[in-house]
Amino acid sequence: MQVKIDTKERFEVITLEEPILSANIAAELTQLLNTYLQRDIKNVVLKMTQTNTIEDDAAQKLATLQQNFYEHDASFVICEVKGGVEEKLEALNLLDIMNITRTESEAWDIVQMEEIEREFLSDEDV
Repeated sequence: MQVKIDTKERFEVITLEEPILSANIAAELTQLLNTYLQRDIKNVVLKMTQTNTIEDDAAQKLATLQQNFYEHDASFVICEVKGGVEEKLEALNLLDIMNITRTESEAWDIVQMEEIEREFLSDEDV
């Protein structure tokens, strides 16, 4: 699996450098990204600029991965999804339940808004 990692202040941008996201690659990606839940910077933006195709099982793994991040009070946003991948996610009824943005900048905004929301909600619990 080929990825590029770019560290930002509040999140990591993981660029998937694979033309096809297969179930095997998705399993490797899940294993890698789950390690971020143990770090100080838990939030991840997955940039899929180079991915043209996604297998059904891989799409399900991404949806499960996103849910896992939210259960651990962390953000997981996917950005720059190509048309074929978006169509597959739509066909599997996953597009509406996943946090997907057109641009990396929009993904950053989502992460920052979710961070503020989590801080606000934790203040209410006190």
